[in-house]
Amino acid sequence: MAHQLNERERRVLEAVIQSYVETAEPAGSRMIARRFGLGVSPATIRNTMSDLEEKGFLFHPHTSAGRIPTDMAYRVYVDSLMRVTPINEIERGRLYDELSGTSTAIEAILRRAAQVLGILTQELGVALGPRLEEATLHNLELIRMSAERLLLVMRLDGGAAQSVFVEVPGEIAEKVLAEVSRVLNERLSGLTLGEIRRDLATRLRDSGAAQDVSELLNIFLQEGDQIFDALRPLSTSPVLLGQASLLAEQPEFSSGGNLKKLLALTDRPEALGNLLRSHKSSAGISITIGNEHVDPNFSDFTLVTAEYHSGSLSGVIGVIGPTRMPYEKIVTLVTHTSNLISDLLD
Repeated sequence: MAHQLNERERRVLEAVIQSYVETAEPAGSRMIARRFGLGVSPATIRNTMSDLEEKGFLFHPHTSAGRIPTDMAYRVYVDSLMRVTPINEIERGRLYDELSGTSTAIEAILRRAAQVLGILTQELGVALGPRLEEATLHNLELIRMSAERLLLVMRLDGGAAQSVFVEVPGEIAEKVLAEVSRVLNERLSGLTLGEIRRDLATRLRDSGAAQDVSELLNIFLQEGDQIFDALRPLSTSPVLLGQASLLAEQPEFSSGGNLKKLLALTDRPEALGNLLRSHKSSAGISITIGNEHVDPNFSDFTLVTAEYHSGSLSGVIGVIGPTRMPYEKIVTLVTHTSNLISDLLD
């Protein structure tokens, strides 16, 4: 789309976008001439803005003499015009202090990252946790809770852990628990939970263990599906949000109708999760603007995300807000945060 613009149109469009992002007010030709020093008269700028409107890059609200950018304008801006700068030291330090001081568990880090990103950008911070079926099992442990109940604790990538109760017909000797734990670790460690669920019967068959050990292993063979069903669903990813109240303070949400859209956004974690998952396979920074969203419920919003990694696990971190946002700052902060999360989870 940028190839449709000559140099003057590019400069005027950039000025209009920068002005509107900062003020939330439609930009007029006199203000653009006075503030940005483009070296041409207000009349020339007015004509250029009219040309940009005809091409679909600017919109002329009926209540104002000024113009505002369209989704297409923001797309040209993020693809061709914006200049991303390195993160400043204050924000770098704030992010590191906030995230490194939390629990090492993935969800705790992601929850805090979404909150801090929201505060720094004044948008809604969002994070998508990893899918458990992609998590690699480091080790597991069987803990006796009562004569007929064991606790299976599985330690996964990135400090994640999952536990589930296993019912047994009677008291199990400690040496049997230790031997079953050894066999399970020997045959299952290093596999993803998805692989374990799929291949459990094959992996535990023909263990050659003593009868009392085999009897307990058979419980895992026979009830493997129920054990996994008791975990958080393996194919889903938790959606973690920052403070929606930060977005509510934006001028775009001063009207009741737009505020309802915002509240609906936070009340539909499944739809938001689908949106975040669509960004998961994107390399580097991913930006979806307004009407580019497949789901029309998000047509008033821009989503900026980047992928993080922890061993075999991955997810996305980012912000969602009105299409009028300071893209350079947000791209810088989201990129840095995703890299920091990956480093902390390593």
